[in-house]
Amino acid sequence: MSAHRAGLVAVIGRPNVGKSTMINAVMGRKVSIVTAKPQTTRHRILAIYNAPDAQVIFVDTPGLHRKAGKAMNRMMNRTAANALADADVVLFVSDATRWTSEDDDVLQRLRHCRAPVIAVLNKVDKVQPKEKLLQSLALMAARFEFAEIVPISAKKADNLEQLLALLPGFLPESPPLFPEDMHTDRSPDFHAAEVIREKLTLLLHQELPYGLTVQVERYEDEAAGLAIHAVIWVERDSQKGIVVGKQGNVLKKVGRAARLELADQVGRPVHLELWVKVKDNWADKEKDLLSLGFDGS
Repeated sequence: MSAHRAGLVAVIGRPNVGKSTMINAVMGRKVSIVTAKPQTTRHRILAIYNAPDAQVIFVDTPGLHRKAGKAMNRMMNRTAANALADADVVLFVSDATRWTSEDDDVLQRLRHCRAPVIAVLNKVDKVQPKEKLLQSLALMAARFEFAEIVPISAKKADNLEQLLALLPGFLPESPPLFPEDMHTDRSPDFHAAEVIREKLTLLLHQELPYGLTVQVERYEDEAAGLAIHAVIWVERDSQKGIVVGKQGNVLKKVGRAARLELADQVGRPVHLELWVKVKDNWADKEKDLLSLGFDGS
């Protein structure tokens, strides 16, 4: 019988290549929120996958990006870089349909990484004609000395079995690092805040999603169901009206969508109350970011 293995798998890539979608597909549940907008993932989130002979701990990270003008962006880049330093193996996720200068930037960081790197070529279902996939795989192999190259479609959950079969071989012998019934290191109230932020990001347009965050102030089980009170923080007074919407319509839509999803996840009724408050320029103040739950390491 082979020894049990456990370790950290850092999932790295530029924004919007499908890192969180891949992790959710592997886990068969929503661990990280997903939208089509870059920088949806802002925090380091662990997703704990248990196999019979291994515990694979995926580290979902913010996308590494060039424009790090605000303190929040710098903190997100730092979070992703720190995940690399701790990893036993790295998954470098890129989009099979296009290679960008931002992908090059991430690859440059990986040249200094001590851990083996597996290239994960995502969105292969969108490559047409299929012969072009062979060309994409050859180009990827020429860019770096990858330990493996695995083509997948996270959205369609294609070829994830091959990826999962490879990973234990890169992890050290170890008993499980987390209880086997644990799926993430993040708390239920953190997840609730993220679901609310996801609904806001999907509903609001342009730059506003990058100027807001959500903080849950109350998360309690009651006889009638789950009671959640949350504050949506924006950076300016002008943004508050947009988030609330005409006659409160935007806030109502966000609240309803978040409440229905959370109720479905917990299997109980959810009572959700939302407030919108202004914290001037919070995304560029490290003290505010720390108070709002961002990781400063």
